Amino acid sequence: MGNLWEYILVFLLAGVPWIEVAAAIPIAIIRGLQPIPVIVLGFAGNLLTTLLVIFLFEPIKNFLFKKRGEPEDGGKREARAKRIWNKYGLPGLALLGPILIGIHIAAFIGLTLGAAKNWTILWMTISLLIWSIVFGAAAYYGVEVFKILF
Repeated sequence: MGNLWEYILVFLLAGVPWIEVAAAIPIAIIRGLQPIPVIVLGFAGNLLTTLLVIFLFEPIKNFLFKKRGEPEDGGKREARAKRIWNKYGLPGLALLGPILIGIHIAAFIGLTLGAAKNWTILWMTISLLIWSIVFGAAAYYGVEVFKILF
């Protein structure tokens, strides 16, 4: 069943970039925590930090550009995000972001490329909800299949 601290840890880990719901939810379910609370807490933790990135976009952007100068040519993740943006727009960036570049980077790049904050919030929320359920269901049913087979 797990104790309260393990569920709090799911919430916190889901909000950490590069861990996010893609790792926090499956690890917690494999660990034996209840899937529904894990999915809800993972979603909430990741959404909270994503909203922070969106609402603090201007100060973060100003800090990064002041530190590094104006962006010339970003890394591989940024290039991948721009290709997704050019082909699918904000919905594509939001839906593919969590598995390809991370939701925080996807939100930041979307805003950098001109997306409105309210549309970014909407699409990032939809994306996180979908991926939280997908990762949760895959982990839960994967564990169940593993138990049956072995």
